Amino acid sequence: MKPDIILLQEADKRLSPRHPALPLDQVARAGWTALNADPRTPSIGHHGNAILLRSDFIATRIEPVDLPGLEPRGALLARIQGPFGAVTVGGLHLGLRHADRRRQIANVIEAAERIGGRIVLGGDLNEWRRSDEAFGLPDGWRTLAPSATFHAARPTLRFDRFLIGPGNGDPVADVPHKGESLRASDHLPIRLLVET
Repeated sequence: MKPDIILLQEADKRLSPRHPALPLDQVARAGWTALNADPRTPSIGHHGNAILLRSDFIATRIEPVDLPGLEPRGALLARIQGPFGAVTVGGLHLGLRHADRRRQIANVIEAAERIGGRIVLGGDLNEWRRSDEAFGLPDGWRTLAPSATFHAARPTLRFDRFLIGPGNGDPVADVPHKGESLRASDHLPIRLLVET
């Protein structure tokens, strides 16, 4: 798929010290840089959320965000500078309860807006409703859920989505159905093309 930026969920193993689920030497050999959200631990993510960058992109700011809720959840935000300019991106994996998801989205959007600029967030939002009203998004924000992504073997639910902040034009999203992606996860990947 040749993306510039990859947002991953469940990138770290569940039990402490939460080693990466991906071999980091293999990530580096493939030409990617994994943002180090917490240098004190061996994990590459924050609550399992990780961001990988192509070699000609750099992170000028990395911010892990703890999210409220019944179960431990979080997001990883980064200000990314690349050939297209700068953008704030974030990977997130939201909770299973609807009330928790609304609070979590409000928190991560507030944190992303403090970083500023154009903002694109994405991940497993665990929301089965199709309407943007399910999220309680601020004015100017919208979701993109191109197609069902879960379960990868027989997708029926749109759990994986992008949250698009104001000023991003009309990005295009899709769900690539490639053989390798069917083996990589129980979720299909979603892809976003943002205007530069």
